[in-house]
Amino acid sequence: MKRSWRQRRVRSRPARWWNPWRSLRPSKGRGRRINETKSFGIRDIVASPSEVQARPDLRWRIIGLLFVLLLVLLILRLGQLQIGEHAAAQATVESNSLRVSYTPATRGNIYDRSGGLLVGNTTDTELLLSRAEAALHPSIKGSLASLTGLSVKQINAALNNVQYSPYQPAPILLTTPPALVEFLALHQSEFPGVTVAKISTRTYPGTGSLAPHVLGYVGPIAEKLSQLPKGYQTDSVIGKTGIEEEYEQFLRGTEGTQTLEVNALGQILNTVKTTKAQAGDSVVLNLDAGLQQAVDNILSAGILKDRTTLDPVSKVLPKALNGAAIVLNPNNGQVLAMASYPGYDLTNFTTGLSKAEYNQLIATGAFNNEAIQGLYVPGSTFKLITATAELQSGIMSSNYVVDDTGSFKVPGCLQGYHGCVFHDDDNAGAGPVNLAKALTVSSDYYFYNLGYLFWSQQSKYGLTPIQNVAAKYGLDGYTGIDLPNENFGRVDSPAVRRLLHSEAPKNFPTVGWYTGDNVEMAFGQGSTAVTPIEMANAYATFANGGTVYAPEVAAGVVNAHGRVVLRYLPRVISHVNLPASIREPILQGLTGVVANHDGTASGAFAGNITFSLSSFPIAGKTGTASNQPGQEPNSWFVGFGPTYAPKYVVLCVIEQGGYGADAAAPIVAKIFNYLVQHPVGNVKFKPQLVVPTTKTNKKTTKAAG
Repeated sequence: MKRSWRQRRVRSRPARWWNPWRSLRPSKGRGRRINETKSFGIRDIVASPSEVQARPDLRWRIIGLLFVLLLVLLILRLGQLQIGEHAAAQATVESNSLRVSYTPATRGNIYDRSGGLLVGNTTDTELLLSRAEAALHPSIKGSLASLTGLSVKQINAALNNVQYSPYQPAPILLTTPPALVEFLALHQSEFPGVTVAKISTRTYPGTGSLAPHVLGYVGPIAEKLSQLPKGYQTDSVIGKTGIEEEYEQFLRGTEGTQTLEVNALGQILNTVKTTKAQAGDSVVLNLDAGLQQAVDNILSAGILKDRTTLDPVSKVLPKALNGAAIVLNPNNGQVLAMASYPGYDLTNFTTGLSKAEYNQLIATGAFNNEAIQGLYVPGSTFKLITATAELQSGIMSSNYVVDDTGSFKVPGCLQGYHGCVFHDDDNAGAGPVNLAKALTVSSDYYFYNLGYLFWSQQSKYGLTPIQNVAAKYGLDGYTGIDLPNENFGRVDSPAVRRLLHSEAPKNFPTVGWYTGDNVEMAFGQGSTAVTPIEMANAYATFANGGTVYAPEVAAGVVNAHGRVVLRYLPRVISHVNLPASIREPILQGLTGVVANHDGTASGAFAGNITFSLSSFPIAGKTGTASNQPGQEPNSWFVGFGPTYAPKYVVLCVIEQGGYGADAAAPIVAKIFNYLVQHPVGNVKFKPQLVVPTTKTNKKTTKAAG
């Protein structure tokens, strides 16, 4: 029987995989061409049904398992949607039908230390129009225009203002006359969507020019809402400067909410839920309102007078561009008064400022708080620092006598070289002086010599002994005062010189540090520049015996029910080593500045006080700090009293104001005159439900050097 080709293949190679393409390869021996190969089909590749074992049960099991798996996955997904994501789904659905509008909270008040109101609120009646109703009844705009005197264009602009939520009425008229309110109440059906609401705006009892830089103002939000804490809306107001900004978290209160149900067209159907707004907490300040008003008036009057008074040396009228005055309690850091000139009226931010008026205030620097932001060359007020460094280091004793000839030549300096010779005013030498007399008569020669000695003996005293003491007093860092945007000063040094040159090489072309630089720095010149609050705090530190306090404007926070919830205790920053052997000789010299006939400020006080210096002695220091050639010097005076039990530190500085004894000292004398006649009392909290707390020092960054 003849066997088929398939039977021969299966029997001859039962265990070998068959390659169908093998037959296409030509035989080595026969040389057969590819077109001579026999034809083949699918039956030559796939086994016949008789050769494959049928397994229908396995196939049904696999198919059934797949269906079961899909069913389980479906059940799990349904469970996740129905249970796990139920809350999120419900919120999504509700968000499609619910909208929330907000009612602004009444802002907290600001009081002075005796409980007097400095910043309050007044209630106005605001006219509102619903956007939805205006869309349904376009004629309402014309009716409102005829009633209010506004144009339809103005009403449309108010409705389209993106500052307000589309689901709450837009303010059309900020102050609505009572007659118009009454008319709308009687004809409510004729004005659908028109409502009136009570709103509060800031008010300033007495005058809005009282301490504007300290109190600050509020305004519309300019930042992105994502940059602010939760709870602010696009139409919220926020503290922009001063206490309003620093204590925003307490003053702002909690806004009320109104949850509205709307349809697919955005039309309001009904009110679902309403929560009342909670008024903000009030802030009690350490400022004394009467003293603050006196300081504001005395500073502005003094600067205006200075502009019309010839400098006795240069015979020119000082420009007296700006200035500051500060009163501190040296025993705890309380800020009793703080004034900056020029100023502005806070009421302008409630009645409205034109663009021209705003630009004018910007151009004159009226918004700058010179007390904490202004940088001034300190001049002779810096001698307190150099004197402290002298006695702490022992480089000279307080009794060592120097012959002040009025002209100091740096030993070993080349003849004619710039920076070799330093002169007192008009080369007027004071003769033999020790430390106390050098401070009393403000001998520059004495401190020139100290600058030279420290530099020439740097191997013994280090590269920056005077700068190190200045840092201890806080003249090169933030004081930590609780006001925003505080600046920090710098004390000239090799490191500061390099930093200034890298930042502004044209303004500070010199990189090196030489003997003359150390001489200038020792009496408060060169590239040294400090803020008034830094210098006031340095003298407060000396006055109290060496404790550096952070200046504190706020005394505490009182809630809407009158309960004191926060009371700020004194914050100690650091200490300066001032034993009697160091402090007494310096104190003797500072007392002589005012009390001695030769003192640089004796004449200024004699002509401006009505009290006796024997009953209320005052110590202090004048400062006359040179500026650029052709400019009048900065005028400084800082004093404290009573000398041996100090209650107050008073500082005044006037940029390009002339001599310290002529411009700044009379202002300080007049402020002391007020203080003696009107002593500052204790802070009053009503009721006395006090929860003591302390504040952390938020600002510790220091300048280079």
